[in-house]
Amino acid sequence: MDIWVNDDELRGAAAEGMDAFVTVFLRAIHDAIGGELTAENMQQLNADQLTLLAWEALHGEVMDGGFVQLIHNGYGPFIFKNPFAKAVRLWGLRDLSKLVYEAHTLYVKHGDEITRDCTDEEFMAMFEQYPEFDELDDAFIEHEEEWTEQMARYIDEHVERFASIKH
Repeated sequence: MDIWVNDDELRGAAAEGMDAFVTVFLRAIHDAIGGELTAENMQQLNADQLTLLAWEALHGEVMDGGFVQLIHNGYGPFIFKNPFAKAVRLWGLRDLSKLVYEAHTLYVKHGDEITRDCTDEEFMAMFEQYPEFDELDDAFIEHEEEWTEQMARYIDEHVERFASIKH
């Protein structure tokens, strides 16, 4: 699948910061797949592109509502049943990989209960029911900027794995 980023847009994003730089690649991937990851277009993406999409899901969900929300919203299989933790370890994000493996253990233990249909009140109660996720949520938030910077550095050093650049 051809994924393109505009050189000028990329330079502008790099000047804005790591989040903006990563977002340029995420937007290009989303544009290429029509905005939604499906079984069909997943096959057309490479491992690095899929890892970046998994990071986006992990980042968005955990920053908004922690690992309980990530699991409840159905992202557990995408994060924990795919080689995401191994991939980010190979990218140099060892601490993130370790955190994801720790969360995986809790996902295996509590995933069925957390993913069940429930009311908003029951969902909110899950944060009290599963306090073992709190430490992982806190660690993610504490290291989020560092990990985003490492992601951006990896992308910058391996741009060709994520997109082609239009000059």
